[in-house]
Amino acid sequence: MRGLLCRPLAMLLLFLQPWETQLQSAGELRPSPLQPEEGRGRSQARPAGPRCHTGPLDLVFVIDSSRSVRPFEFETMRQFLVGLVRSLDVGRNATRVGVIQYSSQVQSVFPLRAFSHREDMERAIRELVPLAQGTMTGLAIQYAMNVAFSEAEGARPPEERVPRVAVIVTDGRPQDRVAEVAAQARARGIEIYAVGVQRADVGSLRAMASPPLDEHVFLVESFDRIQEFGQQFQGRLCGKDLCAEWGHGCQHQCVNAPGTFYCVCNSGYRLAADKKRCLGCREGHVDLVLLVDGSKSVRPQNFELVKRFVNQIVDFLDVSPEGTRIGLVQFSSRVRTEFPLGRYGTAAEVKQAVLAVEYMERGTMTGLALRHMVEHSFSEAQGARPRVLNVPRVGLVFTDGRSQDDISVWAARAKEEGIVMYAVGVGKAVEEELRQIASEPAELHVSYSPDFSTMTHLLENLKGSICPEEGISAGTELRSPCECESLVEFQDRTLGALESLTRNLAGLTARLENLENQLASQK
Repeated sequence: MRGLLCRPLAMLLLFLQPWETQLQSAGELRPSPLQPEEGRGRSQARPAGPRCHTGPLDLVFVIDSSRSVRPFEFETMRQFLVGLVRSLDVGRNATRVGVIQYSSQVQSVFPLRAFSHREDMERAIRELVPLAQGTMTGLAIQYAMNVAFSEAEGARPPEERVPRVAVIVTDGRPQDRVAEVAAQARARGIEIYAVGVQRADVGSLRAMASPPLDEHVFLVESFDRIQEFGQQFQGRLCGKDLCAEWGHGCQHQCVNAPGTFYCVCNSGYRLAADKKRCLGCREGHVDLVLLVDGSKSVRPQNFELVKRFVNQIVDFLDVSPEGTRIGLVQFSSRVRTEFPLGRYGTAAEVKQAVLAVEYMERGTMTGLALRHMVEHSFSEAQGARPRVLNVPRVGLVFTDGRSQDDISVWAARAKEEGIVMYAVGVGKAVEEELRQIASEPAELHVSYSPDFSTMTHLLENLKGSICPEEGISAGTELRSPCECESLVEFQDRTLGALESLTRNLAGLTARLENLENQLASQK
């Protein structure tokens, strides 16, 4: 986004610089990344131009209305919001705007779904009454993450890849922790701008903001100067078709975002480490068994969400008898194989079978389910490929609560059997049990979502983990052990092993004879 301003403002050298620049002395000020480079720094400020057409954007303002914000300062912030809203291309299919304010509590002024006309937004902002209490910024970020950016509140679904942007404006030090919840928000794809006014704590701003910090952390000396941030923020949103202008190099698709672009892959593929190429599980082979918690605590409506989530996993796998095979087991107080690994040969068949699964209810016998998986689900009789073919075996456990039986024995046994285990916990799932189920390292094999409606953010992590990486099992040729080449290879390995064993036995025999001679001489 560097250098992509609609109308650079030279005055920002004085009034609105990233905090690192403000720490320098006035005589040593260096150009801010938001400033034009040398030779272009004399651009004149111009009146606001036409509205920016950014494409779809979900934008939520998180406004500090604690008691430290004096009435005339709050009025200035109100005018800042109104002016910024007027500059946006607002609409159901364009920019959706939501506003929340916070102090010791959080209040939704209006959600993303509320208004599609600027006049309605302005009216709601002008009627805003400050809360005038404490400064619980962490609580506000959590609310934005779990509520304000939810589909129920008007945010567009993650699969539409509409950018989600939060602008946090605060004038003081948070009275709660912000680093962890802000990291969670960023992990869910929310881009965070942290704007500090007057007494704001720089460390907290840095902990909240998205990287790079010099583009997302701002300090202004007073509320009177907050308009400059609005102009700069508008400049970032006045994006061009960067996919066309920058030579994106995306293998499949390029998507414009405010001040930047990113690559996406077609269904069934995932983005490579270079963020441009697309890889699919089509190059690898996996036997995947899903263990789904069907206990009564899940509830019918959430069980339907789990089934939908499972089908989203199926979408990025190459399901075929030669590629990925999928089996599904549901557990509660008992265990039931819904379909084994060898039953379905296409993704469409698997997805249809998943949707037909009926909810069991009752208890949560996770240990029993793990035992069933180890003893039955990965057997050749159930459709697992023979071990000699070296096809990776992957188990994925979904659960929402504490197991009613012991899981330690069969969780360990699964890993001893070479099964790569993933644990997905939702709601009241117990972290200790998730880690016990999962393979090491836990950071790569344990996922958690606070509720069923937000599980979709786990998909990217699972996609990158379950899909075999190129060079590991990608492109592995499955050969019959009875083919000529395999027999020759087996014979060579066997003869080599026998020769080594013969040498070891000869050495052992010599040592025994020497020992017998020593015993005989002592007699």
